[in-house]
Amino acid sequence: MANPGQLSVHTLREEVADGRIDTVAVSITDMQGRLQGKRIHAQYFVDEVLEHATEGCNYLLAVDVDMNTVDGYAMSSWDSGYGDMVMMPDLNTLHRLPWEPGAVGVLCDVLWEDHSPVVASPRQVLKKQVDRLAEAGMQAYVGTELEFIVFQDTYEEAWLAGYRDLTPANLYNVDYSMLGGARVEPLLRRIRNEMFDAGMTVESAKGECNLGQHEIAFRYREALNTCDNHVTYKTGAKVIASQEGYALTFMAKFNEREGNSCHIHLSFRGTDGSMVMADDNGMEGMSELGKSFVAGQLAHSAELALMFAPQINSYKRFVPGSFAPTAIEWGRDNRTCAYRLVGHGPALRLENRIPGGDVNPYLAVAGMIAAGLDGIQRGLTLEAPFTGNAYVGDSPRVPHTMSEALRLWEGSDWIREIFGEEVQAHYTNMAKVELAAFTSTVTDWERYRSFERL
Repeated sequence: MANPGQLSVHTLREEVADGRIDTVAVSITDMQGRLQGKRIHAQYFVDEVLEHATEGCNYLLAVDVDMNTVDGYAMSSWDSGYGDMVMMPDLNTLHRLPWEPGAVGVLCDVLWEDHSPVVASPRQVLKKQVDRLAEAGMQAYVGTELEFIVFQDTYEEAWLAGYRDLTPANLYNVDYSMLGGARVEPLLRRIRNEMFDAGMTVESAKGECNLGQHEIAFRYREALNTCDNHVTYKTGAKVIASQEGYALTFMAKFNEREGNSCHIHLSFRGTDGSMVMADDNGMEGMSELGKSFVAGQLAHSAELALMFAPQINSYKRFVPGSFAPTAIEWGRDNRTCAYRLVGHGPALRLENRIPGGDVNPYLAVAGMIAAGLDGIQRGLTLEAPFTGNAYVGDSPRVPHTMSEALRLWEGSDWIREIFGEEVQAHYTNMAKVELAAFTSTVTDWERYRSFERL
């Protein structure tokens, strides 16, 4: 039975005609994983945009977090005049927006005026890897687990307070606590139900370790569909929190306690649905293909770190004993490793524990698909699973800073070959822009240490 949150064009036309839908939110996903776009009158969308698409300034894929225009991007600059790119609705993504009455949403592919793809667009980066996987006779199924911290302050109050002295919705660790979850259940219930009404399959909600920290889980789906749902959920959850007088953040590391993770569960299947990764007689239930898939993740984790941890703040999660990984190891159900193998048979999958809540899911999943496919195509041999505490020892380490991740990404011949020079250069520039902004900023930490005492 189809979820009522997913719309066909036929249903859209009917509901626009009878006045139930009056707005279509048309969005692309930017480099930071945020939805950018415009709200279009529904009748105009049906009459014009369905056939002809719409446009947006190409600077949307060439700005920093503050939407400042910055130098260094080949696709967009003052010299080229900041022209338009085409926002082509993917009508498979039509969905209701229950948190915006009378509105539906649709996600777009980003094209140039000649309808060639904008290859550095995150959704296009993923689609390229999905296509490569299909050519090899496989498809990827993905689930993302996003954690967030809820505050009793509004977003405006938090901004005006400089994000200091905010009041978390729970004042103690509520990991798995039914009482702690009940404290914010009106908010969580609304998010769960409205995400279901937007077309997602909701599984559960639970408390986490940090103060006010929670997680809502959704059922896995095909890779592109999961990433589309991921970005819709992040935006919708923030809108709902704001409407209820709360603020919530997905930032990777808000304070010195546990950060917000985004564990990514991924498995390959044959395009005929066959369980190509599983073999009950193999090591830890994996087939030879499955073992090479995991080996590919280990081989490329370091140079893919920029895709998994795209912000300076991302790297502050990687602290021993924090449930965020520091060692590039894999283990069976071992949460101290970067990669945790879970499930059996049809449910066998690999959990990537490196990404935080700030991850761009399209880029991270594209990286995992590319790494797994490389491991399979080269027949890489998988080492034995790590047992014990991966925080200690001499295992290869997850890059500890954005500067290190940038060096590995920019210098990788494999990244250039698989993703292309344009994508490599585009996200190299993104990291350099962020590093330049950070190194020129004077922080509160510096003032506290230096104002009087130095």
